[in-house]
Amino acid sequence: MKAVRMTLRLALCSILSSGLLLAGIGQAQQTKPTPPPAQTDDAGPNQDSGVIVKKKRQYADEPPPPAPDQEKVKNPKELENYSIRVDVPVVTVDVSVQLQKNGQFVPGLKGGNFHVTEDGVEQRVTDVRMQQKPITAVMLLEFAANSWAFIQDMRQSSYVFFKQLKPEDYIAVITYDLRTRILTDFTQDKNITAQALQTLTIPGFSDTNEFDALYETIDRLSRIEGRKYIILVSSGRDTFSKINLDQMYKKVKSAQDITIYTVSTGGLARELTDARGGMGGMARMDYLQADNQMRTISAMTGGQSYFPVFQGALPEVFNSINASIRNQYVLTYRPTNTAQDGTYRKIKVELVNREGQPLEMTDEKNKKIKYSVIARDGYRARMPVE
Repeated sequence: MKAVRMTLRLALCSILSSGLLLAGIGQAQQTKPTPPPAQTDDAGPNQDSGVIVKKKRQYADEPPPPAPDQEKVKNPKELENYSIRVDVPVVTVDVSVQLQKNGQFVPGLKGGNFHVTEDGVEQRVTDVRMQQKPITAVMLLEFAANSWAFIQDMRQSSYVFFKQLKPEDYIAVITYDLRTRILTDFTQDKNITAQALQTLTIPGFSDTNEFDALYETIDRLSRIEGRKYIILVSSGRDTFSKINLDQMYKKVKSAQDITIYTVSTGGLARELTDARGGMGGMARMDYLQADNQMRTISAMTGGQSYFPVFQGALPEVFNSINASIRNQYVLTYRPTNTAQDGTYRKIKVELVNREGQPLEMTDEKNKKIKYSVIARDGYRARMPVE
């Protein structure tokens, strides 16, 4: 019996061992990991995958299409070697007409009242108009240590002219002795101009290089468009300029759209010194020559010269200057001499009546009134342009 029981127990253990082995194998088959799904080109990268590098697309470098050819304009066959240029010269002259008694401007003149000649040949005036515009002017002041009376006249003259300025005027202040100094450039700020004039207290050198100062001022103004004016307040004497008189006159003649007015200083001091016998013959000759040079400078540009003796005459002097530069007739004509040879052409402007005779002016009492026609004495023709 014992042998039978032992055999049964061994058989049962064998059966149990085989069942456990089969169960472990089945469980292992069930826990086998499933392979990942197949990747396609359109699918995005998985979280646990590495960096995916895509191939760079290749673009063909194609050159831009060529621009269409533009049609060139050519001369006709019979005129292939010819060109034409039209250049008609026009001369513009600023003219001021004033009464000699008080310097009052004479309005109301017509085109037929102006008779213009160029080198003695009558010219036909094509246009006449009257203008009243703000001014662009330079006060060119002699400020040298020569005589206190001359300095006082200069300061008073500049002050009177400054008081007559209008808000829209452009003014620059330049002084000179041995050298030329720009106190203030062109400005409409009258406070700046006043401050510049207030600095004229203690002069430096006693030399008066007027030719150099005028030459440099004209050279600077030539770069500015439009009508310009120079108010030269000076004794007229030049002592040590590098520029000589002929060079200065040549520069004045070549100046375009620049009118110069000259105001002499030291008139009373000269009169008193001469009356006391303190002015020698050489000094008197120097001043007479200086006065003549100032007259010539202003006449060349269509301006005027003034030689006041007393400072009380300065308001009348600058009233006349203001009337001249603010009220003008502008004449236009085409010269009969069309040659562009660079020569200097002399101009003369006169007033005539309907019959072509000199125009006469009368007052309320039918008395003749003397008047002055102020215009530049000529211009320099253009040079041919190649």
